[in-house]
Amino acid sequence: MVKKILIIGANGMLGGSLFRYLSKSKHFNVLGTVRSRATAEIISQHGFKNIQSDVDITEFDSVSSLMNTFQPHYVLNCVGLIKQLEAAKAPAPSIEINSLLPHRLAQACNAVDAHLIHFSTDCVFSGDKGMYVETDLPDANDLYGQSKLLGEVNYGPHLTLRTSIIGHELSKSVSLVDWFLGKKGMVHGYRKAIFSGMPTIYIAEFLQTYVFEKNISGLYHLSVDPIDKYSLLMLIKEQYDLNIDIVPQDDILIDRSLDSQHIRSKTGFVPPRWQFLVEKMRQEYLEYFI
Repeated sequence: MVKKILIIGANGMLGGSLFRYLSKSKHFNVLGTVRSRATAEIISQHGFKNIQSDVDITEFDSVSSLMNTFQPHYVLNCVGLIKQLEAAKAPAPSIEINSLLPHRLAQACNAVDAHLIHFSTDCVFSGDKGMYVETDLPDANDLYGQSKLLGEVNYGPHLTLRTSIIGHELSKSVSLVDWFLGKKGMVHGYRKAIFSGMPTIYIAEFLQTYVFEKNISGLYHLSVDPIDKYSLLMLIKEQYDLNIDIVPQDDILIDRSLDSQHIRSKTGFVPPRWQFLVEKMRQEYLEYFI
């Protein structure tokens, strides 16, 4: 049976990758949402007409109305205020979008018998120790981490994946990879800043392979083998053929790596190597971003 998937926020770094990848599968009937018609037009220029504009998550009736009409099997919440944005420093929008929205979506999913898949972050942890497991007590002391923690949906048939992402965006350059690609000359690479997330395009593959057929629910960490930011930038430099000098630096110590043994044992997921992951990200970049 073809599964109907509604992607809330199909224009962001995560939502865009999930939307493009899953839309190509004959096993899914995908509908993506964006707020503006101009954004929908940009997405449609890549050949995707399955996009619904005028869906504003701050006016939730537009979301619930679409869910009642579309009757999805899965709703993927890819909307969030990331910490690099100025708006993420304000309590009201952070709480509305990062904390309340996921629970409103879960309630709306219950009404149409759908499963919510929500994406949380490794930033619910301070980064003092690394290799966090699901039973570790979140200890974020900033608004972003605390607002994302409040938004985790760990009840009913719904799934929250704590993870961290890299990838490309349509219109902004605030994420690590787009920031790096926009640099010239020299950047610093932090050898004691540890990362265990993955490219957004691979999260799409993970969902298709390990989640949709198994209907898992609850809270899980999703990660690959940890890598330091210096080594990660060196890999990106090599695969993207960039002429940038990366100077190693050791003055920032942070390790928010996640231990994902729980979801690996539950699903059979085996994380690929970083060279493969960066190449997958580069392939998506060549297809949609240049």
